[in-house]
Amino acid sequence: MTFNGKELRLLKPEKKSLLRIVFGRTGIITLLMLAQVVLLMELPSLLSVHFPLLFNLLNGAAATVVGLHIINTDDEPTLKLTWLGIVMLLPLFGTLLYAYIRSDLGHRVIKSRVQSLMDMTRECLHTEEQVREELKQGDASLLQLENYLERTGCYPVYKNTKVTYYPLGDQAFTAMLEQLEKAEHFIFLEYFIVEEGHMWGQILEILARKASEGVEVRLMYDGTCEFSTLPRIYPEKLRKLGIKCKMFAPIMPFVSTHYNYRDHRKIMVIDGRVSFTGGINLADEYINKKVKHGHWKDTAVMLQGEATRSFTLMFLQMWHVNQDGPHDLHWLEAPVEPMPDAQGYVMPYGDCPLDDYRVGEMVYIDILSRAKDYVYIMTPYLIVDSELENALLFAAQRGVDVRMILPGIPDKKIVNTLAKGSYERLVRNGVKIYEYIPGFVHAKVMVSDNEKAVVGTINFDYRSLYHHFECAAYIYQMPETIESIRCDVMDTLKKCRRITWEQAKKQKLTTRWTAKLIRIIAPLL
Repeated sequence: MTFNGKELRLLKPEKKSLLRIVFGRTGIITLLMLAQVVLLMELPSLLSVHFPLLFNLLNGAAATVVGLHIINTDDEPTLKLTWLGIVMLLPLFGTLLYAYIRSDLGHRVIKSRVQSLMDMTRECLHTEEQVREELKQGDASLLQLENYLERTGCYPVYKNTKVTYYPLGDQAFTAMLEQLEKAEHFIFLEYFIVEEGHMWGQILEILARKASEGVEVRLMYDGTCEFSTLPRIYPEKLRKLGIKCKMFAPIMPFVSTHYNYRDHRKIMVIDGRVSFTGGINLADEYINKKVKHGHWKDTAVMLQGEATRSFTLMFLQMWHVNQDGPHDLHWLEAPVEPMPDAQGYVMPYGDCPLDDYRVGEMVYIDILSRAKDYVYIMTPYLIVDSELENALLFAAQRGVDVRMILPGIPDKKIVNTLAKGSYERLVRNGVKIYEYIPGFVHAKVMVSDNEKAVVGTINFDYRSLYHHFECAAYIYQMPETIESIRCDVMDTLKKCRRITWEQAKKQKLTTRWTAKLIRIIAPLL
């Protein structure tokens, strides 16, 4: 063949040498394919022989990696120990459970949205300068507490607010009905439990009537209600009555971690002039219309005046979790009736489980650490971390009269067993434990030194202190209100049995060891 007068010779392809074939790409691919075939053929026998070794290696790797992660988190030490125990005992199961709980797939959107709402509304309400100056001139402890709460949300200290204490749900219910009948502009309700019956039936009748008259009526209840008390379609039923209704965080199977981020608050706001909070849900046992665990001891407070604005804001923040806004902060500007005879100060506050602050626990610890004479407590549960337990012990060891009233008839046997497991150490160090003989104590009350008190929704347990949205009213230098709380505690003590040191030591062996075993998972209860 010629090209431009030159003869071209076609080159014959060279024969590949054996070495080039073996070490070239073709040889390597061939060898890998052969190795894969051999591996697949031998895999069953390899696994049968070496499976225990592989399984142990995988377990060890999972336990080491997750354990190191747990140690370096910001979690409370008791919770770290719980998770470390689970992961070390059952590495693969514990790792999967830890990943499932901490991923919290069902609440990621809520977490982001709640934090955004808190940031958007942080400047809505303020402590008046006159109030600040008064607190600076006197005991500055409340102002210091308010400074702490400012970091977590919008929780001012107020004057010009009257606080009425109700020692029973029955009495609070009567006051609620009276105030609901006076509603002219809006009614906001946020509750953990709503159940059809006498109590809710009477309230619902007023709500429907007020909605027909043009009053803005909104109800929000926790999504766990659809498991036990209300059907999933209940919000639609109420909307037909003119009532705006939402479920907070409906449960989604396999996606929601059931115990995380429940709305445990109890808030009723009427026209921005009056509000209620406390332990009382909207169900018949809370007013003793239905017997459940004996006599139901619960409490509430009614706020009349400026401090109601804080409960209005708390409600609006939660209402807008699943929508844009809030665009309705004008409700905060509702006129408030003057309360010229109101004494002292009140600070409504909320606790959010999505930030780095343990507000409910820190307020309790602050009262215990500043107490000089006494601290009286009513709580349905006693499952506390080492920090709060040490605060109780230290107060008692300093000579403060620390008394705790717990149920005589519990609602949860396992939780009650765990509480009894704490009796011995508390009683040995001077904390006085009492059990309410007639039935169940559901009140969440702390009163100290005839000067300060807290009434709200916050239990002495991990769920309230770590996992739930909560609220309360901090009452300061209100002689009549605080005296009524103290008197209620003293009257309740007359219906209690005191747990002596001998009784605490001589609990049944099964109770003692069950409590020790359950304590391993106490932060998850």
